[in-house]
Amino acid sequence: MAKIPCMDAVVSVLASEGVDIAFGCPGAAILPLYAALRRSEIRHLIVRHEEGATHMADGWARTNGRVGVAIGTSGPAGTNMITGLYTAHADSIPMVCVTGQAPTGKLHQEAFQAVDIVEIAKPVTKWAVQVKEAAQAPWIFREAFRIARSGRPGPVLIDLPIDVARQEIEWDASIDAPLPVPLIEPHPPRVERALDMLLAAERPLILAGGGVIISEAAGLLREVAETLRVPVQVTLMGKGAFPEDHDLFAGMTGIQTTQRWGNASFLESDLVLALGARFGDRHTGDLETYRDGRKFIHVDIEPTQLGRVFGPDLGVVSDAGPFLAALLAAARKRGADSDRRPWIERVRELRETLPRRDDFDTVPIKAPRVFREINEFFGPDTYFVTAIGLYQIWSGQFQKVFKPRHYQVCGQAGPLGWEIPAAIGVKSARPDAEVVGVVGDYSFQFLVEELAVAAQYDIPFVLIMLNNEYLGLIRQAEIGYDMNYEVDIHYDQHGTDNVKIMEAYGCSGRRVFEPGEVADALAWASKEARRTSRPVLVEVMIEREANTAHGLSIAKVNEFEPVPEVEYRDAIAG
Repeated sequence: MAKIPCMDAVVSVLASEGVDIAFGCPGAAILPLYAALRRSEIRHLIVRHEEGATHMADGWARTNGRVGVAIGTSGPAGTNMITGLYTAHADSIPMVCVTGQAPTGKLHQEAFQAVDIVEIAKPVTKWAVQVKEAAQAPWIFREAFRIARSGRPGPVLIDLPIDVARQEIEWDASIDAPLPVPLIEPHPPRVERALDMLLAAERPLILAGGGVIISEAAGLLREVAETLRVPVQVTLMGKGAFPEDHDLFAGMTGIQTTQRWGNASFLESDLVLALGARFGDRHTGDLETYRDGRKFIHVDIEPTQLGRVFGPDLGVVSDAGPFLAALLAAARKRGADSDRRPWIERVRELRETLPRRDDFDTVPIKAPRVFREINEFFGPDTYFVTAIGLYQIWSGQFQKVFKPRHYQVCGQAGPLGWEIPAAIGVKSARPDAEVVGVVGDYSFQFLVEELAVAAQYDIPFVLIMLNNEYLGLIRQAEIGYDMNYEVDIHYDQHGTDNVKIMEAYGCSGRRVFEPGEVADALAWASKEARRTSRPVLVEVMIEREANTAHGLSIAKVNEFEPVPEVEYRDAIAG
C-alpha cells in the first residue's frame, strides 16, 4: 500500500462522508490540512471568526442533514469554537470541528497557542480527541463522523498536533467507506402499549420535537396523524415537522414561543405522545401545570433522555422514524379507528377563537405586523433562520412554516450572532433556495463581520431586522428587579446605522418606519439579493415599549386581547 500525506487521507475521508464544503480560517498549526484541502474538490470559505465557522457548519448541517465541518488553528481558534460546539450539542446537530495544535513535544512547555482544547471541549461535544499517531488519523475521522451521526446527533472535536499532521501514512481510499450507523428501532411491545394508550385517550396530542426532523420522519408523522386522527403540536425545534395549514395542526405550547390556542389545546388534552422532544423549560413551564390531567408517552433515540425532566407513563427508546413506522403498521394491522371528530372540532374552534392580532397599522411598527408581511410575501419553500431574543419569541408565535428543515433556530444555547453565519451555511447547502434571516439589532452586531464572507463568495440572503434600539428581552427580565439598567444601546436618535454597516461590507439595506412600507421593502430586498448576489437588509424600526412587560405577557403589550387563563395560567411561568 502506497504512502501518502496523512492529511490527504483525512481529506479523502471527509469527501466520502459527504463533505463538499468546509468553513474555517487557516493558521500555522493547521496548514498541513489546508495543503491537502487545496488538492481536493472540497470547497472552503474563509471566515472572519472561528465561532462564525462553527455556526456556518451548523446551519449547513441543519439544512441537509449531513455532518458539517469547521476548521481552525491552535489556541484561541479552538476556544473561539466552543460556543458553536455548545450550540450544536444542545440542538443535536452533527458537526466535526478540527483544530490545529502545537507539536506534541511542546504541549507541556506552555508553547505559543498551545492549549488543552480537548479537555475544554469535552462538556460540549459527544467526543473530543487528540490524534496521537498519524496512522490513527483517518480512522479517528471515520469514528468522528459515525459518532456525530449516531443516536442523538452532535458535534465532535478533533485536535491535530502539527508534527502528527505532517507525517505520511499507508492509505488506500479506493477500499475505504464510512462506518455503519446503527438504526435504533423500538421494542415491539412498547409500540403496542403506545397504540393502546392512544386509542384509549379521548383528547390525545402528538408533540413533534426536533427529533422528527432529524429522523426525516415528517412524512410518517403526517401519515400517523391522519390515520389515527390525532392533532399535532410542534416544539420550537420541531417547527416545520408538520404543516401549519393542516387541519390537524394544534399549534405550539409554552411560555414564550407559543400560540394561545396551542396552550388551550394542550391544557384540554388527556394524553401526549412526545416524539424526539426534550421537554425544555421554555416549553413546559411549571411542570405541575404541564403534567396535570394528562398521560405522557415519551419516544427518544437517547435512553437517558427518558425521565430526565419527569418520568413518562411510557418510555420508548427509538429513532422517531422507525417508531412512527411501527406504530402505523400496528394501527393498520389492528384496523384501529377512533372517532376524533369532537376533539378535532374543539382544536379548530380554539384556533379560530384565540388568535393573536397581527394587523396593526400604528406607528411605530408593531412586531406582529412584520411577521404578517413575512408570512404573506415569502413562500413555503423559503428557508428561515433566527436566533434568540424577542424576535425569536415573536417568530415562534406568528411565523408560519410548512416544511421540515426550512426553519432553523438555535434553541437551547441561544447564542447571539448566530443568524448571519447560519444563513451562510443554509445558503451554502441550498444555493438555489431563498434564505431569510430574522435578526435583532443587538444580535446582528455580534458576528456582523461574517457579512464579508457572504460578500466575498457571492452568497445572497435577506436579513430582516426588528430594531427596538435596546435589549428588549433583558429589559423584560430587569423589570423583576425593578430596574432599567445597561440595556440602552443607542447614542443618537436611532443608534447604529445598520444600513451603512451593510454598505461597508459591499451589501445593501433599507430602513423602514411605516407599516405600509414593510411589504415593498421585502419585495425590494428579495429582488436586490438576487441581483447583487449579496446579503440585503430590511431594518424595521419597531416600537420600543413592546418590551416593557414580562415575556409571558407579550400579547398584552402589543394590544392583543387580554391574556386569558389559557395563556398558560400564571403558574406555567414558574
